[in-house]
Amino acid sequence: MTVVIPHGTSETRDGGIHLLHFQLRLPHPVIRVWAAVATPEGLPTWLAAADVLEPRIGGAVTLLWLNADAQGRRTVEQGTVTAWDVEGVAEYTVSVHGRIRFHLEPFGPRGSADGTVVRFTNEFRGTDELRLDYLAGWHHHFELLADALDGHPMTAADWAQWTPGRRQELRDQYVSRP
Repeated sequence: MTVVIPHGTSETRDGGIHLLHFQLRLPHPVIRVWAAVATPEGLPTWLAAADVLEPRIGGAVTLLWLNADAQGRRTVEQGTVTAWDVEGVAEYTVSVHGRIRFHLEPFGPRGSADGTVVRFTNEFRGTDELRLDYLAGWHHHFELLADALDGHPMTAADWAQWTPGRRQELRDQYVSRP
């Protein structure tokens, strides 16, 4: 991985509503990053299989997380596409992770658009323990996104051998952060 993923931040609102924020600067054009975060072909290379993805506001989305827990269970989430602006915003509101939003903007030296800024938000209701789990989980998935964009996508065999070690390491870092 050539890109270092910065730690995400979080805020907690009344009623146990958590907002997680990540800002990534990826050295890939928007069209490539969009394909990774908003297409059934790109999502499984770093996050989840999009069993259903209707690319429009109000469209259905079903995400099957490809990494399993210690008991071998995979998370399946059904929901709705709640924002869609091609190559700009993809937002899914799903059953487990709540609202997940990818906002993409081009950036580059002297006005070129060689890179992409990803502003990511995850809004969900849960405990502080779940907040830490999600911060670490998203951080790890963004490392996988950077690898996929660099030509090293996760394959079915990679997902089958996935272990939670890196996610736990990141979670420990988030516990010790103010």
